[in-house]
Amino acid sequence: MTNVARHLYVHLPFCAHRCGYCDFVTAVGRHREHAPYVDALLAELELERELLPSSLDTVFLGGGTPTFTEPAALERLLVSLPRAAETTVEANPETVTPGLAALLRRSGVNRVSLGAQTFEPELLRVLEREAGPDDVRGAVATLREAGFDNVSLDLIYGIPGQTAEALERDLASALELEPEHLSAYELEAKPGTRFTHAHGAELEAQAETMESYFELVVARLTEAGYRWYETANFCRVGDGRDLRSRHNLGYWLGHDYLGLGVGAVSTIGGSRWRNAPSLGGYLGALAARRRPPREPEELSAATRAGERVMLALRLDEALPLAGIEHALDPAGLRRVERLGLVRCVDGELALTDRGRFLGDAVTATLLA
Repeated sequence: MTNVARHLYVHLPFCAHRCGYCDFVTAVGRHREHAPYVDALLAELELERELLPSSLDTVFLGGGTPTFTEPAALERLLVSLPRAAETTVEANPETVTPGLAALLRRSGVNRVSLGAQTFEPELLRVLEREAGPDDVRGAVATLREAGFDNVSLDLIYGIPGQTAEALERDLASALELEPEHLSAYELEAKPGTRFTHAHGAELEAQAETMESYFELVVARLTEAGYRWYETANFCRVGDGRDLRSRHNLGYWLGHDYLGLGVGAVSTIGGSRWRNAPSLGGYLGALAARRRPPREPEELSAATRAGERVMLALRLDEALPLAGIEHALDPAGLRRVERLGLVRCVDGELALTDRGRFLGDAVTATLLA
């Protein structure tokens, strides 16, 4: 199994603070471990080098807060990674300085994803975010001055206390910054997080409201000329560039990808594995030039076909069904076709606009 993954994910777990709703593999502070962790990432990359070609379609650094990583260690990592057509780094707005922006530019990064979440100060406090609205605006300006012409903003809706009017203001504030890409996610209260304990009941009570918030997000962003290309993702159109997230498209289209770092997931050649979430175990194994502890999963043909349908139907393009027809329930398909939620024409399946608003429910019916 060689040269099969054209997408690379690199996990940098370090953060200044762990937000209450976060359930990612993170580590607060740990400045002394930043350089050893990059050593470990590069050691893991060498161990898995045969799974990657010399140049890739995409590289994505996620976290954690990748831009919280000590600058010299971050730059050493970036210049050591394979070159890619799209290299994205996630950033929290308060970490974006002229020095950081210059570091990213000279290290081959050509796309930055900023975690704005909301522009409402009181809602930022609910989310336990450290950046304020002016930090977001300043970060975008700094990235523009450094020459970045592909900036994405992440927004969250469904925050306890958020009104429809506040969401309208968030969308207007985001659009004023003219990002090339916008992601808008419904807030999820993951089991075991501080946020669930503090706000779980309130989130359950407002669940029905979220459908109208979702519709508001889609209406405002498409009215502004953005393409609703995936359930929660929108990109600008019209300047001759395809500004969709190529890395995430790789996931949604079922491409193989390699994940490096603590807690990272890889899916290659019908196999999936997840690096164990222990930072100490990860560092110890790679210091000894051993692969880190992993949780393997063999993917059956049925599982792969089901995932292909589930993920691809999040997109605004039709899914060719050749070879995966067995993943669909014929009665379920007839039901959602009759309800006007899907189109199935010439062996290709797509959700209608109405079906996209009910996406998960429609997909569950198709796969029942």
